[in-house]
Amino acid sequence: MKILITGGAGHIGGSLGAALARRGDCHVTLVDNLSTGLQSNLPKNEGHWSFIKADVNSFEDMGAIMTTHGFDYVFHYAAVVGVKRTQENPVSVLRDLQGIRIVLDLCKNTGVKRVFFSSSSEVYGEPVGFPQHEDTTPLNSRLPYAVVKNVGESFCRSYYQEYGLPYTIFRFFNTYGPLQSTDFVISKFIRAALKGDDVTIYGDGSQTRTFCHIDDNVAATITCLSDDETVNNTLNIGHDTEVSILDLARLVIRKTGSRSKIVHLPPLKAGDMTRRQPSNAKMLNLLGRPLIDLETGLEMLLRDEAFCKRLSDP
Repeated sequence: MKILITGGAGHIGGSLGAALARRGDCHVTLVDNLSTGLQSNLPKNEGHWSFIKADVNSFEDMGAIMTTHGFDYVFHYAAVVGVKRTQENPVSVLRDLQGIRIVLDLCKNTGVKRVFFSSSSEVYGEPVGFPQHEDTTPLNSRLPYAVVKNVGESFCRSYYQEYGLPYTIFRFFNTYGPLQSTDFVISKFIRAALKGDDVTIYGDGSQTRTFCHIDDNVAATITCLSDDETVNNTLNIGHDTEVSILDLARLVIRKTGSRSKIVHLPPLKAGDMTRRQPSNAKMLNLLGRPLIDLETGLEMLLRDEAFCKRLSDP
């Protein structure tokens, strides 16, 4: 198999690329412009893979890559991500629509068997019911990031309807792991705790999230390659156990044995939804096993020497 992963130097893309490269039955091409991705997130000389620095929002870049290689499957993971980053760079977020169109056009024109699109829990906006099910999307968020993900999902369905391009949409809920950048909540909290700095929380910390370990995310998404039930389907990829941000901070401090104090900052003006909890029955059915619980996942992270060293760097 020939597989393309855009955003392949990111946290999830890099982790997926390494896992696929180890399989032995495929060659993985990782594409990233390295605006937020890191070359250190690429596979460590394991299996069959290659890296191309390119901009997914450039037809010239992507056209040359996709027509030359003739990919069987494409994972379109490249995007501007992170609540704060997407709020501070809304125009950059909107440019991702161009990349979505470019990738889908090239997929339909080069014989790609299926495209996998990384959507987000943000498409649910401010929740209206729990757990949040794939068939219920209130479309009540006006944040550019959520709007772009909603439009991206619509593009996938439209390209299937008009051109017969099969798709699978992943709605990622908070995913953590050793390649995650330091401006996401778990890495941010661990970094502060390891340094003995204050652990800062927006608002009172009562807002809840669920946290999915990268191993579960990758295992589920790879299984979709050979699962017919996920073709032209949408799946929540996430843990279903809610944790308040305040309790997360307390847990991180306890697990690291830190003396850090919790400090509350003013609430974010927008984008910090009160709750998140996916219905993950489809994901559990794919894996056929329980997901990694948060305490176990944090212990796995803290045993990862490279992760801890990266967080301790200035």
